[in-house]
Amino acid sequence: METLRKILLTAVIFLMSGYLIAQSQSTIQAAFVKSYESEKAGNYSSAITSLKTVYKADSYILNIRLGWLHYLAKQYNESIKYYEKSISLKPYAIEARFGCVKPLSATESWEKVKTNYVEILKIDPQNTVANYWLGVIYYNRKDYANATKLFEKVVNLYPLDYDSVIMLAWSKLNTGKSADAKVLFNHALILRPDDASALSGLKLIK
Repeated sequence: METLRKILLTAVIFLMSGYLIAQSQSTIQAAFVKSYESEKAGNYSSAITSLKTVYKADSYILNIRLGWLHYLAKQYNESIKYYEKSISLKPYAIEARFGCVKPLSATESWEKVKTNYVEILKIDPQNTVANYWLGVIYYNRKDYANATKLFEKVVNLYPLDYDSVIMLAWSKLNTGKSADAKVLFNHALILRPDDASALSGLKLIK
């Protein structure tokens, strides 16, 4: 009799836990629906509030969503906090690192932006977005050698990408490789005829 009672009690607990999980999922889904509706209406504060009612610190999806909404609300420090929490929960999810770049850029935290791109490339070395923008950071710092390596990688993958071609051309020119730069500037003119940047580069070579 005692054994039967324990079996029945276990069954009840199991059913109740399943019901509570289903109820919790339903509540979270409803909160997300409200947050999407509020975001579409431009009411970011309401969108944030909807999610905070169901917030769980160990939820990747809640943290990354809150990171995005705080970014839209121009609450950049809060945005960074939630994105960094997302990164800690899923270190190999590069979407959270790309998300974090947005508020970091808004606050001109360029060293942290660079760190995020470097970490993305450790996970996904061929990622063209990270390679390109890390290249731009190096170029702006006049580190043309490292910029060249990154732009070359993108151009090798996407030879018709104008932005990468023109940045590689200028990087080559700034490292003294005029012949390579000339070829690239002319290639840029095929991709974008009468391009002012390519024409300016060619004038410096002549």
